[in-house]
Amino acid sequence: MTMTGSTDYGAFMEKFILQPVPSSAPAELPLNRLTFAVKDIFDMEGYVSGFGNPDWLRTHSAATTTAPAVLAILKAGGTCLGRTVMDEMAYSINGENVHYGTPLNPCAPDRVPGGSSSGSAVAVGAELVDFSLGTDTGGSVRVPASYCGIFGFRPSHGIVSTEGVIPMAQSFDTVGWFSRDPVTLNRVGQILLQLPNEKLAQPSQVLIAEDCFKLSSIPSTRVTDIIAASIEKLSGGKILQPFNLGDYVESKVPGLKHFMENDTENEEFSIKSLTALSTAMRLLQRFEFKKNHGEWVSTEKPNLGPGISERVLDALNTSGEHIDACVSVKAQLQEALATLLGENGIIVIPTVPGHPPKLQTETTSLETFRARAFSLLSIVGVSGFCQVTIPLGKYNGLPVSVSLVANHGSDGFLLNLVETLYSTLKEQVEIAEKLSC
Repeated sequence: MTMTGSTDYGAFMEKFILQPVPSSAPAELPLNRLTFAVKDIFDMEGYVSGFGNPDWLRTHSAATTTAPAVLAILKAGGTCLGRTVMDEMAYSINGENVHYGTPLNPCAPDRVPGGSSSGSAVAVGAELVDFSLGTDTGGSVRVPASYCGIFGFRPSHGIVSTEGVIPMAQSFDTVGWFSRDPVTLNRVGQILLQLPNEKLAQPSQVLIAEDCFKLSSIPSTRVTDIIAASIEKLSGGKILQPFNLGDYVESKVPGLKHFMENDTENEEFSIKSLTALSTAMRLLQRFEFKKNHGEWVSTEKPNLGPGISERVLDALNTSGEHIDACVSVKAQLQEALATLLGENGIIVIPTVPGHPPKLQTETTSLETFRARAFSLLSIVGVSGFCQVTIPLGKYNGLPVSVSLVANHGSDGFLLNLVETLYSTLKEQVEIAEKLSC
């Protein structure tokens, strides 16, 4: 059944209703009565996944099965309301789509919603659905969650099935999700991660990556004070520690030297090791994208929007050189951060380097912002750890967020922690917003 009518903020590619999988006791299902939307990258039986591009839609046929992640949500009682707009071929963190229009950021209508899971984030932020599914390769759940002032969760790499999801770059692809509150975020997580209902474990240490907060245009205290006060209330202040993540990564990931060779020092603040990390991430991403879609792009010559066409061309021109170095950086970073965090350690970082950029900002003027964004996003992108984006109200009228990072496989711990912390976080946000008035 197709839906028509009220404004949808440009979030949906197509509206329809998929009822939950029939159950003998629907009221007992964990997602009963909750609605959700699905990014236009997941297989859904009888529908064509458009991958954000009309030429892809035209040259592919309807799916004969539904992706396991979507099916798990339907079996848990969720009702799907449609497929959402995404950036073409999942190759942007902005959220602008030249073919289908840019979903309207409900938090900041003159700003980008963030991509590539833009429609999924907007559908949640605009209260059109209770939660939504997206994917995150280089930041595609974390960024739009931050820009739209909602929760976003990128799980540990490989822990939620990506079967029936169009691949972007398999070394980094994950199925993530959005919600407006941490209880729903956790509830969806229990289903997708197939977790038992565990009680909260206390964090063993909370490392505040002070160097990473220097990459952000938002005063670090506006974010870190809120987290510090909330953690202190939950666990006491002894587990909080200031930390220099860039130095740690540089000392423990020797393979990064390979990617620092051509590094030219920016006048503006940057973290050398994290810049190198993002270089390695994007190189491997380009290489895998080419393997996945190079032949289709070369054959079909699709009409691609500005920014996307240049990135896709770069990917098609990528050689296999230095790929082994990227893979070894991945392994070294995983080991280094696993040793640092142990089972219940947390790193606190900014999700993005500041407020969402204005709509239709020239690509060149976004270069520093993008470089800083990928420095932050590559920490979890390359390590494969789990990361949650938490909204912290507004600063200068625009959404602010923070991210918590935990070890690979500590997803349940991280989701429980956010749910437990959130009432205190909200109180601290209100105090911070009053102080900044």
